[in-house]
Amino acid sequence: MTKTKIDLSKYENHLGRKHQMIRLLWNITWALCARWLPRSVGKGWKNFLLRLFGAKIAKTAHVYSSAKVYYPPFLTMGEHACLASDVECYNVAPVTIGANTTVSQGTCLCTASHDVTNPLNPLITAPIVIEDQAWICAKAYVGMGVTIGRGAVVGATASVYKDVEPWTIVGGNPAKFIKKREIIENA
Repeated sequence: MTKTKIDLSKYENHLGRKHQMIRLLWNITWALCARWLPRSVGKGWKNFLLRLFGAKIAKTAHVYSSAKVYYPPFLTMGEHACLASDVECYNVAPVTIGANTTVSQGTCLCTASHDVTNPLNPLITAPIVIEDQAWICAKAYVGMGVTIGRGAVVGATASVYKDVEPWTIVGGNPAKFIKKREIIENA
């Protein structure tokens, strides 16, 4: 057992002033210009605001008004990608959401944590990649450094800490393989 003392009085946020100023301006802009809109109204306007702050978003992508994007320059969304109601996109590192992919209501995408082996608990980050045709179901959690494979499904309330293979369905906490995903044409 270690006898090191944790003293967070020396903790420093290393994200920098520029990052903090962009976030401040972004939060004010979203609150005044988009958050109050009904959830799915003004798609083009919301995408314009996100692009204005550096996001790379396809014209057909959809971000609901109540979704929270921490840092737009680290967000990329493909054609027909969706961040639904109350999604928390804590993208301190890049988040990429592929084409025809849905991140359902209440989901948390978290690209950061803290190094618990260091007594100052410094911030650590890693990107999240959600590939094309995936579906992250309601209130799921996707942790830093995770890749969700093409066509994969993360079940409702699942907590994902490791990569998910393409065309699989996972669920639980921690998320575990449930079965292969098969698409039945003309069902």
